[in-house]
Amino acid sequence: MKILHTSDWHLGQSFFTKSRKDEHQGFIDWLLQQVANEQIDAVIIAGDIFDTGTPPSYSREMYNQFVVDMQKLNCVLVVLGGNHDSVSTLNESKQILACLNTFVVASTGISIDEQVFTIPDKQGQPAAILCAVPFIRARDVLQSVAGETGLQKRQALGEAIKQHYQTLYQIALTKKQDSGLDLPIIATGHLTALGVSQSESVRDIYIGTLDGFAADGFPPADYIALGHIHKPQIVAKSEHIRYCGSPIPLSFDELGKAKQVMLVEFDGARRTSLQPLEVPIFQPMQVIKGDLAAIEAALQAFKHQPLKTNPADLPCWLCLEVDSQDYLSDLQQRIQSMIEGANVEVLQLRRSRNERRQLLSQMQSETLAELTPEDVFAKRLAMETFETDEQQQTLQQVRQRFSQILSVVEHQETDA
Repeated sequence: MKILHTSDWHLGQSFFTKSRKDEHQGFIDWLLQQVANEQIDAVIIAGDIFDTGTPPSYSREMYNQFVVDMQKLNCVLVVLGGNHDSVSTLNESKQILACLNTFVVASTGISIDEQVFTIPDKQGQPAAILCAVPFIRARDVLQSVAGETGLQKRQALGEAIKQHYQTLYQIALTKKQDSGLDLPIIATGHLTALGVSQSESVRDIYIGTLDGFAADGFPPADYIALGHIHKPQIVAKSEHIRYCGSPIPLSFDELGKAKQVMLVEFDGARRTSLQPLEVPIFQPMQVIKGDLAAIEAALQAFKHQPLKTNPADLPCWLCLEVDSQDYLSDLQQRIQSMIEGANVEVLQLRRSRNERRQLLSQMQSETLAELTPEDVFAKRLAMETFETDEQQQTLQQVRQRFSQILSVVEHQETDA
């Protein structure tokens, strides 16, 4: 039995106004090739197939076509709902997709028996038992109690999730025993496990109640396929509990590690192989940090870059993090002149985090009596990031309005 574990596709995402359609299509084509080459029996998508609850039509078309292509390859598909997914959007095609070898579990608000099922291999024989756990909404597993403290609510939710996993696992054990077959038990999840490393694109999903789920709350399944965290990683030093991560970078801080899907192979209930398959890069992206001189030198390198490093001739999407002691009101114009003639697009322009920390530290030691209104205004603006042309126009309008207000105040003080 061969299983591919993937998650957090976020079809339909807009990245600083840029569509990810071509990247997602490139990944889907690559994934289908892996399914064919490796003779995969099942693909599990552990949540966040879409980026929003109302995905654009093109992303729904990609999703539907992927299901059809998987059916042609005689591969089972399991789709779990994530915190970005709309339960109703996933459920609207659930019955049709069931006829195409696809299981959809959008939420835990369904019969328990529908959340535990057997996955067949390519010959149609039972090959694994799946405890299909999507993103768990508190209302589906917990009843609120009047007078509970915040701590009690967090503990109650954590215990309810743990109990839900145990309930499904016991049903899976019963199914395994009744089948008389040596089948592996696989569990899924779309949540934040304690101790994992997150990225900027990950949205907190238990705000105000549960910050993270303890790994000892998972059942002793043979493999646990997790989603929600976009960086691939092992949970609690347990090789069989994995986040595979998103297939494409969903924020610039995800560029440090290769993207992957997990290939898991079983011989009966015994796991014989667990290996990551590295996902190719479909869109060049890079983060450049430093002062203006260092950034200009790095940008110059793009102007002399041989075409063979970028066969598709795609512009490299850049995040520029500027380390400067000055406010640099003309920073946007300076950067525009630096990238002239380079095959790049600057999607994010911001001050370095060190500089932001210095500004905050300086603010804490200053008093308003030491600052002019212009100082306060400039320091507040320095804490913000203005990337797009529209934001730059808004910034100019705010500055003009501030100058007008300041002029009126000064005139009134003079008259007084």
